[in-house]
Amino acid sequence: MGSRASTLLREEEIEEIKKETGFSHSQITRLYSRFTSLDKGENGTLSREDFQRIPELAINPLGDRIINAFFPEGEDQVNFRGFMRTLAHFRPIEDNEKNKNPTASEPLNSRSNKLLFAFRLYDLDRDDKISRDELLQVLEKVDVEQKMSIRFLH
Repeated sequence: MGSRASTLLREEEIEEIKKETGFSHSQITRLYSRFTSLDKGENGTLSREDFQRIPELAINPLGDRIINAFFPEGEDQVNFRGFMRTLAHFRPIEDNEKNKNPTASEPLNSRSNKLLFAFRLYDLDRDDKISRDELLQVLEKVDVEQKMSIRFLH
């Protein structure tokens, strides 16, 4: 538990994350608690294996793609800041956020950033195109999952 104390969030870090992601102070501290509970190596980062232990992702047919979205190309660990940036794409779009500061960069949860994020889930080879094969892979995963669910129900 001692190593956790050295990785506690400082107030200025929370403020920076609030500005960057739009999450509230309480949401950030709650998500930090979840992050540290997933950090089995207690090193301040999460690995793909840490994400794979999340039951909802393990059973999701697109779970591997969602997990991959947390990791920049060539990286195999994500820190709390990167974790929060990715989660920010899932925040609802709030109309009043769009008009706050016209010189500020577009929020991570803007429509265009959400579309780009979703697009990247399907663009497996990162060539800025979704090929027929990439789309078929997704449809097959979803189809297999639906068939398994139907069998389970009968």
